[in-house]
Parts: sequence; structure tokens; C-alpha cells
Amino acid sequence: MAEAAIKAGCFFYAGYPITPQNEIPSYMAKRMRELGRVFIQAESELAAINMIFGAAATGVRSLTSSSSPGVSLKQEGISYIAGAQLPAVIINVMRGGPGLGNIASSQSDYFQSTRGGGHGDYYTPVLAPSSPEEAAKLVLLGFDMADFYRTPVLILADAIVGQMMEGVEFSSKSEFKKKLPPKNWALTGASNRPANIAKSFFLKEGALEAHNERLREKWEKIKQNEQRSSTYKTEDAKYLIVAYGSEARIAQEAVDMLRAKKIKAGLFRPITLWPYPEKNLKAVSKNIKKVFVVEQSLGQMVEDVRLSIPYKEIHFLGKSGGGIPLAKEIVKFVEKVTRNK
Repeated sequence: MAEAAIKAGCFFYAGYPITPQNEIPSYMAKRMRELGRVFIQAESELAAINMIFGAAATGVRSLTSSSSPGVSLKQEGISYIAGAQLPAVIINVMRGGPGLGNIASSQSDYFQSTRGGGHGDYYTPVLAPSSPEEAAKLVLLGFDMADFYRTPVLILADAIVGQMMEGVEFSSKSEFKKKLPPKNWALTGASNRPANIAKSFFLKEGALEAHNERLREKWEKIKQNEQRSSTYKTEDAKYLIVAYGSEARIAQEAVDMLRAKKIKAGLFRPITLWPYPEKNLKAVSKNIKKVFVVEQSLGQMVEDVRLSIPYKEIHFLGKSGGGIPLAKEIVKFVEKVTRNK
């Protein structure tokens, strides 16, 4: 993810150490200096996200990264960045909670990530990789989405993906097909042009309401245009497993195991957690009898599945605090439910 940010043209990084994402600032500390770009180890997570606010306002591509408790501390700054309509990328390599929890893999930051997280009416696009190579691709995509929509974009990886080692084929171009607009809003000095102002503070009566309406129109465009997902063996499936991140890789193995037992299972993997790919899930679920949502949490994404396909029979399997639903457990769960018709 760090090298992908370099290739995306990231010019400014600010962060603060926390496991299990310390490889990112460690890597950026060396590479950014080699390239004459800016790396700052801030004095806190609060300082880091507000440094990102300042750098993003100048139009340069800016990145911060952290893990669950650290991202919680960044929420006020993320709300400011969203309110000021500035582009930035925030990487969260999730660990177990609540509280300090532990450093094991978890997916319990889903609500925080997909519901704004901070104060006010706003959303952040959320991209969830299931492999190191996809993590790199989604960082590239995240920077382009951030610039196009002028919004912070969150890359939500769990600790398994964050610590996994696999071969990666890097690209310098993302899968984003829209032409990026000029950054004529950036604070670059007001020589020969009117001054630009980047703010989220509107005291005049009705001004904040009008601003929030403009933001709402942007969220609606993102919701319509940026729903992403993938499927595995869903063409003839009767039973659908829904999972994301590393859990989707485990669930894919479970699908193969179920198929070997003559149970026609398939996998739906959301790549955007916000906007949730409800249109794709509805289409895939058309001939599905039962849906099984599997998470490394006590049940968070399952709510979006229920909102997307409320007319389907939905069952949930989850573990929290570093617990991982394994393939054999998923198979056992599906078998139990399908036997008890």
C-alpha cells in the first residue's frame, strides 16, 4: 500500500506508530525522503490528520495510515476534511477492539467507516482489499476517487491483509475511468487570481444547510457510480456467502468445500463497503435460497446485507476480538442451516 501510494504520486505523508500498520510509516519514512517528498512522524494521531488537512488544501496528494484506535482519534479531522471538500486517503489496518483490544485481525470498524465515523452528515468512500495486490490497486483507485469527488477515501484492510506477504504486480494507473478535473480550488497563493478558501465552518443562517445539500448531492453521485464487488461461482448457486477482506478468501475456500459436498454455494464479495454494492447483491441474489454473512465481528456488515435484500433469508456467522471464522466452520454452519429446512 505504501509503494502504491508512492506510484500514485503521494507527496505528503503524516502518521503515528501503531500495530499492525507500522510497516507503512516505516517504509514511507525511507522512500519519501529518497524522492524528495514529505514524511512526518507526528506527535499524535490528531496532529497527523490535521497535517493531512493542511497538505490536502494545497492540492498535493496526501496520505495517513493507522489502526483502529488511532483512526478513532482521527475522526474529527476526517469530518473536517470531508466538510471542506478536500481529497485525501486514509488507510486503516483493523485490529481487535473495543478499547485497546489486541493486535489480531478484526473487522469491527465497519460501522465507524461506513457511517461517517465523526460528527455531522457525511460519508467517506470505503474500499476493502482482500489481498496485497488488490490493496495496492485500491490505493491507486482511492487517490483518483478522492481527487475526482474532492473527498477523503478510506482503505479498510484487516490485519491479515495488512501482514500478508504475496507477490504484487504494481501499476501506476488505477481502474478509475473518469478524467480528473483541475485543482483550481487549491490554496497555492492568490497571485493573479481570487483567493481560495478551504473551510467547513458556516455561521450565516442557512449557509451550512446549503453546503450540506451540496455534499448530499455528491454522496448520491458516489452511491450511484462507485458500487464495486466481485463474485465466485454464483452462476448456479442456491446458497450465497457474503464476506469481505481476508474473510472473503476464507469463504472462497468454504465455497469449494461445500461444492465438493454437492451444496451449490457461491461467494459475493463487496469491494466498496460504502457505497455498499446493493445493486450487484440484489442481482446476484435473484435465485438464491439462503444468504450467509460471515464477518470478523459480532455483526456489522450484515445490517447492510439485510437492507439490500430484506426479502431473503439471511443467517450470520461472526467472531470478534481476533477470532477468525475458518472455512471448516463456515461449511459446518451452512450445512446445519440447510439441514434444518
